[in-house]
Amino acid sequence: MLEKLLNIFSNHYVITLIFLTISGFFIRTALVISGQRWANTYHHLATCLLLPGIGFIITSIIKDDIALSLGMIGALSIVRFRNPVKSPFELVIFFALLTLGVVSTVTIKLSFLLLALILFVVFGIKISDNIVRKFGGSLFQFSFGDGNNPYLLEVTSSEMLSDLKNEKSMIYFYFDKKNNNYIYRFVFKSKKNLVDFENSLKNNKSITNIRADMQP
Repeated sequence: MLEKLLNIFSNHYVITLIFLTISGFFIRTALVISGQRWANTYHHLATCLLLPGIGFIITSIIKDDIALSLGMIGALSIVRFRNPVKSPFELVIFFALLTLGVVSTVTIKLSFLLLALILFVVFGIKISDNIVRKFGGSLFQFSFGDGNNPYLLEVTSSEMLSDLKNEKSMIYFYFDKKNNNYIYRFVFKSKKNLVDFENSLKNNKSITNIRADMQP
């Protein structure tokens, strides 16, 4: 029994599938750590774990059979992703996961290099942005179309607050002349940044209302 299990786990296909499944998990984990909250769901976890292996199995079957290859192309044109992709980056990740499986059919070394490239880019952008922000800059702007639900903070005050109006994270300003209220809306990339900014406003007596939206 033990010998049979060892033979199974020493099989080339099994080893490759295990590598691809772990690679998908690493990629999904890297996305979540870097702040891509759209990846922090059951559906995206399952997709990252399954898609590389599916690509590997399909390519392994059709690589030496032209007729089967043409049939598979026709089948894939019918059974396709019908859910809307939220951002180009999400589409790139899906393509990268599928490419991992396809490349593994030829050589596992290229799949490992591709995995290293993906992790390097995902973590590299996050680390570089943190470094640039310490000097008051930013590598990129926040986008409402990138698939992430933003952390929003709405502040209402009884008088004009120039410090709030000049804040870089402010995306909306409105003066309610009827009620003599000044409304500011801010967007943050993390819950911690929102909470820290909210705490800095608590001692301001001009602020009459603070509303935060921290949905995952």
